[in-house]
Formats: sequence, structure tokens, C-alpha cells
Amino acid sequence: MLSEALIRVSTMTITSPRGRTEMLRPDGSPVRVLIVDDEASLTELLSMALRYEGWEVCSAGDGGGALSSARDFRPDAVVLDMMLPDMDGLAVLGQLRRELPQVPVLFLTAKDSIEDRIAGLTAGGDDYVTKPFSLEEVVARLRGLIRRSGATAVRSESMLVVGDLSLDEDSHDVIRDGHSIHLTATEFELLRFLMRNPRRVLSKAQILDRVWSYDFGGQANVVELYISYLRRKIDAGRPPMIHTRRGAGYLIKPGEPGATAR
Repeated sequence: MLSEALIRVSTMTITSPRGRTEMLRPDGSPVRVLIVDDEASLTELLSMALRYEGWEVCSAGDGGGALSSARDFRPDAVVLDMMLPDMDGLAVLGQLRRELPQVPVLFLTAKDSIEDRIAGLTAGGDDYVTKPFSLEEVVARLRGLIRRSGATAVRSESMLVVGDLSLDEDSHDVIRDGHSIHLTATEFELLRFLMRNPRRVLSKAQILDRVWSYDFGGQANVVELYISYLRRKIDAGRPPMIHTRRGAGYLIKPGEPGATAR
């Protein structure tokens, strides 16, 4: 019988995302992902989703198979179940890190406590997805990990433009009205999320989920803090682009001529 995670995943329709960025290895070959999970049906669904991205996929059903496959396959990312029949995911991660110290690892598990999340991340995991999950979430998390690892070349039309503000997703250059703006990594991810959804009100919960990925106790005030940081850099002395909809969230839209942010 399919697990709860499989029931949720298997009801999804895989669609081609608009403007999907093609990710390739520096030599032009497809990205490689190793999936390690003892549920064959789940592995099959994940493999299908990742192959749809144009990636090469290898799978293993236990820790020993994972380590052997990693040596031969040399993956660019690993999806690793925490609970395997022969060893736990943390033990597999420890051996993986000795042989492939730079490969990003996305933990996949049914455990959802903060302690389990922290244990996986402090042990060297790069991200964490709990069951039940969506295929889109796993793919999005993997794309982010692979991009940040610097293991790929990216081929895309990478420029986001809203009014006189532009953001290059490849080079991370941010320019407004001809002036370069330096952002921290988190500020950049927040701005990118806003610019991918121009004129759309995004709630604090949506922003927390997409930019910070985790909700350790619902610290929504961190969103307010980083919105204020962005406003100082993006809007100061210029027509404001980042707006608050009280009780609803935040949006970005072209600045109106004549208006000036303080």
C-alpha cells in the first residue's frame, strides 16, 4: 500500500514551469541526481519528475547501495531518506561527505520535529523535506541546492525586470535606474521571489516558505525585518516599488513617477 507521502505525490500532474531554467554540468552534460529511498514507488515518482527536468537519475534502496552508486555515478546532488533498512541517513551522509565533500544533500523523511531537522542539518545536510511532500517542492529545493553549489552551468534568459529594476538570476547583479545595488544572499532571494510575482500580494507565510524554507516557530517578524532592509536599498530616494498591504502581505510593482520613498 502506498504511504501517505506517495498518495499525495502520485495525484500531482507534472507540468513544464514557465521559463524553466535549464541546468547543465560545466561540460554541457545533464545534471546528475542520486535518489536513496527504500520505497520503490516513491523512488520511481521522484525519478520521473527529475528526468522531466532533463536530469540523469540513479537510485539506491539502502545505504550500502547509495555509497556504491555515489562512487560510480558522481552525482551533483543526493536525495537521501533518513530511514534506510541497513543504516540511517546520518551514517550514509557521514561517509558521503568523506568521498564527495561538496555534493549537496536533500534529506527526505517522515520525521517533522524541529530536533530532527536540526540534527540532519547540523550533521552536514543542506536541506530537508518532510513527508508528505510535493514533487514541485523537491525539484525546487534541488534546483536551489545545485545552483548554490556552483556545480553547474546555467542556460536561460535569467533577467527579471520590474519597472526600472532588474535582477540577473545568473550573475546576481541588481540594478535600479542604472545604479548597481549590493544585496546579501537572503535579501537577493527575497527580492527575486517578489520580482517573480510582480503586482501579486505575497503573504508572510508564503515568503517564509519560499525564501527561508523552514518555519522554526513561525518567526514572521523576520520577513518584516528583511522587507525593511530591501526598502532601504531599493526604494530609498526613489519612487517606492515595495508595498505593504496591511493584513495581507507585500508586493512589488513599478514605482510611480513623482513619488519618493523616505
